Amino acid sequence: MVKKKMGTTNSTPNRNSSSKRRSSLPNGEGLQLKENSELDSISFHYWSLFDGHAGSGAAVVASKLLQHHIVEQLQEIVDILKNSAVPPPTCLGEESESMNANSRMLTRAASLRGSVGAPGSPGTPSTRFFTEKKILQQCLVIGAVETAFREMDLQIERERTVFNISGGCTALVVVYLLGKLYVANAGDSRAIIIRNGEVIPMSSEFTPETERQRLQYLAYMQPHLLGNEFTHLEFPRRVQRKEVGKRMLYRDFSMIGWAYKTIEEDDLKFPLIYGEGKKARVMATIGVTRGLGDHDLKVHDSTIYIKPFLSSSPEVRVYDLLQYEHGSDDVLILATDGLWDVLLNEEVAEAITNFLPNCDPHDPHRYTLAAQDLVMRARGVLKDRGWRISNDRLGSGDDISVYIIPLIYGNKLL
Repeated sequence: MVKKKMGTTNSTPNRNSSSKRRSSLPNGEGLQLKENSELDSISFHYWSLFDGHAGSGAAVVASKLLQHHIVEQLQEIVDILKNSAVPPPTCLGEESESMNANSRMLTRAASLRGSVGAPGSPGTPSTRFFTEKKILQQCLVIGAVETAFREMDLQIERERTVFNISGGCTALVVVYLLGKLYVANAGDSRAIIIRNGEVIPMSSEFTPETERQRLQYLAYMQPHLLGNEFTHLEFPRRVQRKEVGKRMLYRDFSMIGWAYKTIEEDDLKFPLIYGEGKKARVMATIGVTRGLGDHDLKVHDSTIYIKPFLSSSPEVRVYDLLQYEHGSDDVLILATDGLWDVLLNEEVAEAITNFLPNCDPHDPHRYTLAAQDLVMRARGVLKDRGWRISNDRLGSGDDISVYIIPLIYGNKLL
């Protein structure tokens, strides 16, 4: 667990003379972290999992710097967050208006005849809309986390050559702030809450199948990204030349169901999304569609870049800890796809609800032991036919990382 107090995190000094040529470095230099004792009244807790692929560089850099980007974004809104009774101002630096709803709303007739206060009428100080969206404070935190992910990805792009930042990574981050958990996921890792034995999903997985329509629409709008080698349409299988002119099932970006179309020459190209389940790939290369890095990833034996189809934007879900009473067995579980490839949410919940009650409730290591138990369940036992888990199923051959975060302490962190 990493605990940060906004306003007290310093950027790391860098003695490298080449720093003058770069706006930021992988050690955190360049991030404008303020030093202001007035911000000490708000702190946040941070957990993260990064699952690297095609090299560990992006995962290592993100593990060291993403929290700094989040702190930087939160510092810009900390004064707003400290005053929870007042909604966020639409424009920073603008005096808040104490006008009530009646004084701000005009009848259509009054507006047409140019009454004072109507747009364009004498005495109107400035033109503005009479209705504004009500923005919740938690939406500012969500926006801060989303912006931090984008800035982290841009930093990797800028500095990947200088610092040899290889590959890409998925990112699963949890921020605890002012009584709420913000779970941000970009990739195929997963977070769930187990409360009173109930499973509450806290993330979605972003794969070629779950993001098919977004990927197809992008390819449809920008066909040059396909390099004249791929088609954005999806077919149940590869189209064969002998099937040109025949009617075959297909699916486009606007479709959830399937329909028939007459096969043309262009349909013989390799499909943008091919395979199903864990074997689905974008451009026959990568099986995850959101994350950080991968700026140099290309289709095998080609000059086609895949990064335009990959997004660094996380999905952020919010869980209000103050709305519920939590027991010592209520937990938030974060894990990479190596666990979820072989265990269902319900299997994980059953394992946790059976394991934790058998531990001393005052043992601070009980959650670590529970995480280790999950890893062993997913890995299985080595037998004659490889690693096997329950019901003689094949165990996980992927890397497995697990966090188990108790929720009972949530109210005490305020």
